[in-house]
Amino acid sequence: MAGTGKSTISRTIARELAEKKRLAASFFFTRGKKDISHSRKFFTTIAAQLAISLPVLRVSISDAINNNADIFQQGLREQWSQLILNPLKNAPTQSIQLVVVIDALDECDSMQDIQLILLLLAEAKDLATVRIKIFLTSRPEIPIFDGFRQLSGEAYQDFILHNVPLDTVNADISTFFVQKLSSLKAKHGLGTPWPDEQTIVQLVERAAGLFIYAATTIRFIQDDIDGPEEPLSLVLSATKSSLSATEHLDGIYTILLQHSVLGQRGYQECAGRFRQVVGSIVVMFNTMPARNLAQLLQILPKMVSSTLDSLRSVVNVPGDETQAVRLFHLSFRDFLLDSQRCSDSRFQIDEKERHTSLFQKCMEHISQLQENICDLWGPGVLITEIPDDTIQKSIPPHVQYACRYWLDHWRLGNPGEQDVGIIRQFLEQHFLHWLEGLSLIGEVPNGAHMIIALEEILPVSCNAHYFIQRIVLT
Repeated sequence: MAGTGKSTISRTIARELAEKKRLAASFFFTRGKKDISHSRKFFTTIAAQLAISLPVLRVSISDAINNNADIFQQGLREQWSQLILNPLKNAPTQSIQLVVVIDALDECDSMQDIQLILLLLAEAKDLATVRIKIFLTSRPEIPIFDGFRQLSGEAYQDFILHNVPLDTVNADISTFFVQKLSSLKAKHGLGTPWPDEQTIVQLVERAAGLFIYAATTIRFIQDDIDGPEEPLSLVLSATKSSLSATEHLDGIYTILLQHSVLGQRGYQECAGRFRQVVGSIVVMFNTMPARNLAQLLQILPKMVSSTLDSLRSVVNVPGDETQAVRLFHLSFRDFLLDSQRCSDSRFQIDEKERHTSLFQKCMEHISQLQENICDLWGPGVLITEIPDDTIQKSIPPHVQYACRYWLDHWRLGNPGEQDVGIIRQFLEQHFLHWLEGLSLIGEVPNGAHMIIALEEILPVSCNAHYFIQRIVLT
């Protein structure tokens, strides 16, 4: 399945299947969110859920883990075979058909893994004792198409949301606009006719089949403290009906930003803060609460909150301050990073500049790490013996992020000689402190991959290999 609204559909289907006790497992890929942006925990997560939904599999899955102590570090094929396929093959015959829901496969960060996952999942069609169906959603990207081309025609059926008759989609969007605007009309005590029938028709035309346009428009209109009339007029004046769906979406994003950000006093400073705060959210590899984002960027929390409060139409800011801030839709990210789509230069995000800036911030936080930062009582202490709140207090979320992702930001940025010097200083002064930090937060395997990558990509003049060997040996 492909197209706009796929995540909403897959979540609805997963919920309905769970109510009917037919949901075997689910996994929702999300780009930029740590463990669900890649495939390393995909099959292990599915296996764990299968053990709950199908109790007859628990012994087989447990035996597979006991017989393969390093199964969690093995490749996708081995994990699929040992943890899922073989237990399913050996299970007693089941009468009910179960469904595995996989959402947004295109947001997995490895194209090769995407194609391998499709090939492996197709093997489920040959199961004799357990009937498993896979419900998978994705945008129509080339690796997805290539992966399906390698499967036999009987292995899958596709359903393209864009092939749903536009009249059907428009009817749903029209109903959405009527209900939401009627609610706003009652709330603000507006007289009739508001909105009139022609306004609804114009809004539906501008949505052009994209529900994200409709949802963003309603959030923008209802968030204005002075009432919904002016923002609705701004929406209608933002674009002409003859434009494409993407151009209409870009238009609503532009008018939203100009009204919400530049409408404030000191707009130049606000625009700069927008690029710093929202630009960081856009390129970061994992989300975090607003207060931790402020710590990572080394700015006052109120600067982050004031920036995000004006952008609640496109940024989800939870009422619970321990919950992560995230974008409502990836189309906003794509818009900000594309200078051809984001025509107002005050809001364009320079992706490389943001990565470089975040790399530098990460290194500043890593430099604050110290030996025995958790003040442990002796050598040989197990991680499981250290209270979690002790680790969180000594290595707070923004420092954990810095430890995990500083190299990724450096690689995707536009590093200069100064940044290579920062890495050299890190190797000389904080390398062991960083390794200790990684061990405390359970990221040693990723740290090993980072060290290998570091030796491969750093210039010879940095002598990374020499420094790492010298530090480890001493």
